Amino acid sequence: MKKHDKKQIPQRVVSRLAMYFRVLSQLDAAGVERISSRELGEMMSITPSQIRQDLSYFGEFGQQGYGYRVKYLYEEICKILGLKEQHTMILIGVGNLGRAIASYTNFRNRGFYLIAAFDVREEIIGKRFNDLVIKPMHELGSFLDENKVDIAVLTVPASQAQEIANRLVEKGIKGIWNFAPIKLEVPEGVVVEHVHISDSLYSLSFRLREKTT
Repeated sequence: MKKHDKKQIPQRVVSRLAMYFRVLSQLDAAGVERISSRELGEMMSITPSQIRQDLSYFGEFGQQGYGYRVKYLYEEICKILGLKEQHTMILIGVGNLGRAIASYTNFRNRGFYLIAAFDVREEIIGKRFNDLVIKPMHELGSFLDENKVDIAVLTVPASQAQEIANRLVEKGIKGIWNFAPIKLEVPEGVVVEHVHISDSLYSLSFRLREKTT
């Protein structure tokens, strides 16, 4: 795998890498040994040339006339995505969405470990959820002082998200997975992944409308 300038890699390529990883993991589990860019493209509705172009940012992984070794490409993309490492996470906001995210067991299988959960609602503070005791928000600062945390997951209202993000940044958090419907302003060096669930639903609505008009 060649070294690359991370700033030159478009975000859409990174997003497709995650898709490649998911599909390849399924193929590997099914015992598929090799696959061509055409076959992979058909599975993902992506052109073979797009796949080759995406992967060229990171090295040469296939052989002309042979295709890709599934297990090798799967493991290489795993490394590129940083999934060979372990990441500690905290959850801020233990509502319905927060609970759903915290209950997704595949995160732990991929090396993402939820080590604490915080909320402002007195009626749930101190209660146990998925082996975690929900902590009050006023303990957030001291917890971050005493524990190494890589990623903070925000499932809070938009009105609270920026203030909480500011507190996280002050305590040295470098990764924020933001489910609040607001674009967070953070300094350079802090990575935010915004997830707007409604956008996907609106896109589906548009595509359905296209099919019926």
